[in-house]
Amino acid sequence: MQKTFLYKSSTKIVDRLANWAANPWRRYSLLAIIFLIGFLAGSSLGMINGVLALMDPVGAFIALIFLELLIQARFVFLKSNKPIILVRVFDMFRIGLAYGLFSEGLKLL
Repeated sequence: MQKTFLYKSSTKIVDRLANWAANPWRRYSLLAIIFLIGFLAGSSLGMINGVLALMDPVGAFIALIFLELLIQARFVFLKSNKPIILVRVFDMFRIGLAYGLFSEGLKLL
């Protein structure tokens, strides 16, 4: 991989985030915020698909593909020597997204 300025700065951001999240309270608050962002995205996606009722299967398929990509990214980051905070961030976003979609599905019944 080519060592461009963007690549170097992105690795520095990940390292700074991992150092910042070494404190348990900071880590838990970051993960709670990421969970709520995922929940907001999931409930928004469910509301938009529910109100428009145009492309429900396509929207569900896109959400499923996105969740599977997050699962695959988790395994990629576990195999590399990246900080574990990225794996936790992806997991919390994925759980929040799935929980938001599920709660919207129950509301639309």
